[in-house]
Amino acid sequence: MSDAIQHECGIALLRLKKPLQFYLDKYGTAFYALSKLHLLMEKQINRGQDGAGVANIKFDMEPGERYISRYRSIDSKPIQDIFTHIHSRFEEIAEQDPSKLKDVAYLKKNAGFTGELFLAHLRYGTFGRNSIENCHPFLRQNNWITRNLALAGNFNLTNVDELFDVLIEVGQHPKEMSDTVTVLEKIGHFLDEENDQMVSDLKALGFSKPDIYSKIAKNIDIEKILKRASSDWDGGYAMAGLFGHGDAFVLRDPSGIRPAFWYEDDEVCVVASERCVIQTAFRLTVDQVQELTPGSALIIKKSGEVSEVKINEPKEQKSCSFERIYFSRGNDYDIYKERKTLGKLVVNQVLKAVDYDLDNSVFSFIPNTAETSFYGMIKGLEDYLNDKKFKAIMDLGTKPTEEELKAIIYQRARIEKIAIKDAKLRTFITQDDARDDLVAHVYDITYGSVVRGKDNLVVIDDSIVRGTTLKQSILRILDRLEPLKIIVVSSAPQIRYPDCYGIDMAKLGDFVAFEAAIHLLKERGQTNIIEEVYRKCKEQEGLPKEQIKNYVKEIYKPFTAEEISVKIAELLTPPSIQAKVEIIYQTIENLHLACPENLGDWYFTGNYPTPGGNKVVNKAYINFIEGNNKRAY
Repeated sequence: MSDAIQHECGIALLRLKKPLQFYLDKYGTAFYALSKLHLLMEKQINRGQDGAGVANIKFDMEPGERYISRYRSIDSKPIQDIFTHIHSRFEEIAEQDPSKLKDVAYLKKNAGFTGELFLAHLRYGTFGRNSIENCHPFLRQNNWITRNLALAGNFNLTNVDELFDVLIEVGQHPKEMSDTVTVLEKIGHFLDEENDQMVSDLKALGFSKPDIYSKIAKNIDIEKILKRASSDWDGGYAMAGLFGHGDAFVLRDPSGIRPAFWYEDDEVCVVASERCVIQTAFRLTVDQVQELTPGSALIIKKSGEVSEVKINEPKEQKSCSFERIYFSRGNDYDIYKERKTLGKLVVNQVLKAVDYDLDNSVFSFIPNTAETSFYGMIKGLEDYLNDKKFKAIMDLGTKPTEEELKAIIYQRARIEKIAIKDAKLRTFITQDDARDDLVAHVYDITYGSVVRGKDNLVVIDDSIVRGTTLKQSILRILDRLEPLKIIVVSSAPQIRYPDCYGIDMAKLGDFVAFEAAIHLLKERGQTNIIEEVYRKCKEQEGLPKEQIKNYVKEIYKPFTAEEISVKIAELLTPPSIQAKVEIIYQTIENLHLACPENLGDWYFTGNYPTPGGNKVVNKAYINFIEGNNKRAY
């Protein structure tokens, strides 16, 4: 119900482990890999719609023959645009001679994207312009095959400035200060060093130059390169790379902030940001897909050997819980279960809000992504009612009447489809009142679903971040049903702190929970806390990130979560609303119960898993006080 919050990226890596002829013979097509890659991308479109890209490496090509293909798109439908472009060449071949589509040798030599190793990326740009230059995969090209690198990732690093300075110190001249370029050049630097060292060692042993690069391709130490390149990275990342000679890797951050899953058999090795998309694409069970261990890399050699190798010492796993609440595909086995549990665990607060009056309360959800948590909430209400029914039946004694039993047994939670989202309305009108009225009609309501002036209306959402859409649209349309009370339930806790690991929540002033806390401090004559926190943050400017503390926590310290929720409801309730409005947030304790293996909760608690997080929240607060409406990283 709040303004859309978007996620940075999704990745998919696919390695064919058999010659192309094998897939043509078994599956009847030389484009088996492209078909699977297309599916992997479409099933992860939830992770980014700003742009997409695909890179491909062909094995064992002769000098002078193209062996790297790449195409990127920022079209309004980028995945469709990419595969239309790729298939256009195959359509040309089919027009000339359809039999050539069954000739794998011809295809490898004359058509792009017919290699054995693929890397795909879906982009949501949390930083920088939405241009082709910002789309992954990035290429670092060289005439020596073992020095070529294609890189794509789902990541954000908090210490790009430090890493940029390191590149300057080793003599590089990066074209821009972005984490993608910095990471590409950092890996590339140690790739070059590894090549140089191997060339020197093999020359001393008397090998010829062609033989030297053949041996480098077989024996280059990807583990060593990744250890040297990533040792000082601070952030969340699932990074994937292809080398020109055919090796590949996927590297995950030590805290497991960003997700990565993989599967291998004798035909393919595949990696994706979401487990369920691999299951769908290859018809697998949950237990067949593995999670990449935090701090480790999956290294896929050109020989076909696959190994998971520890690159950086793993830390306490802090996989992003907000990603699972909001972004990830809801058909994943664990995510579906977690979202239902989140809905169920908020039931006690809901019951209290409606004064346990289920006869006069209607339950629904907005938007559709909240449907799973809604099922969990209803299940919790059913459990409550069943316990209540059982006790009531026992109290009837040994000879209850039919009417008495019916009155008890037929009690149930009232479920309605309250809101329907229409096609997005474009607001050309410049007058604020008219534009707000148009925004308020993005959703429509089901009239007659609520008894006017008598029913409570309870609607559940995944999260309430900024609250703008809630204030401008949702509460207004719900009030048209004339309920006695509107209760908005967030299956996530209050979002209080900025993200710095790849989700578009970088400014403190955007969070209604932060706004509420600031209002409360001012109303209660505690503005000295606002000033004191600013002073402490300013004193930390310039300190190494490892020494910075999150003093922004002190903004929330004087208040209970319930007090902040009350103030949020007050801030988001339009003056014209007739119904009383209450907002309920999930508790931190229940979040941990619902997502016990995914404890990355810095949005809610301010407990960042890396030192760079404290650096970012420190800067975000300074920006807020100084009126700088910009990102803190």
